[in-house]
This record gives sequence, structure tokens and C-alpha cells, in this order.
Amino acid sequence: MEIAYVDGVRARGTQIGVAYELRYELEPGRLRVAVTGGPTAEVLLDGADFFDLAFSPLFNSMPVWAGLESARDFSMRFVDVPSLEVSESLQRYEQIAPGRVRFRAGSFEATIEYDADGIVTRYEGLAELVA
Repeated sequence: MEIAYVDGVRARGTQIGVAYELRYELEPGRLRVAVTGGPTAEVLLDGADFFDLAFSPLFNSMPVWAGLESARDFSMRFVDVPSLEVSESLQRYEQIAPGRVRFRAGSFEATIEYDADGIVTRYEGLAELVA
């Protein structure tokens, strides 16, 4: 489960997984993450296009907010959860219908659906927005 509060280019949220609770704060160029009772990290964008926090649909909204007129490849600063290990991830977002994007990262592929504001409403196999 994830609860996120978005204010322009800033966000804060909480993820609750089966075996962890994580809190994050996103601001331009910086992501702070902390697992309750576990590791913490401050991650800088360092030339990547966007951050990607594992299991967080919110972070899959960012490429759409940037404008997705055609298929685009992005370099993402990926943060694994709950280890908070950071790696580079090349990701492709391709609009397949209004409000629907095909997402690819390595051999992984999923369809993601968005509302008119570019917020993920359904991420195949991962999440669904509950209002």
C-alpha cells in the first residue's frame, strides 16, 4: 500500500509492504527514503531523468508529467525496497492509447493506466488507485 501527497514537484509518502514500512520525501533533484527500523538514504538525481522507487506507482507518473508525446527512453535512478540499494535503470514509456502506457525495463513489461492528471490509476500486477 502507498499513501502519497503531491505538491507540484515535491511529494512525500509512505509505503507499507508485507515486511517493511518506508517513508519518502521527494524534492527537485533529491529523494530521501527511510525504512522504519532499517536503512535510510539520501539519493541525488546525478544526471538521471527521474527517480524510481520500487513498488511506488507515484514514481511512474513522472515521465508522463514530463510529456509523453511518443515512445521515450528514460534514465532512472532506481531505489530498491527495502534494501535502498541504488542503481541505474533504463526504462521505456510508450503511449498505446489515451491514458495507457506500455512500460518496459529490461525484460519486464507492464501496462500502466493514468487519469487526466497523469496519476497512475492502475499498474498491471502491482497497484490500483483507491479513492
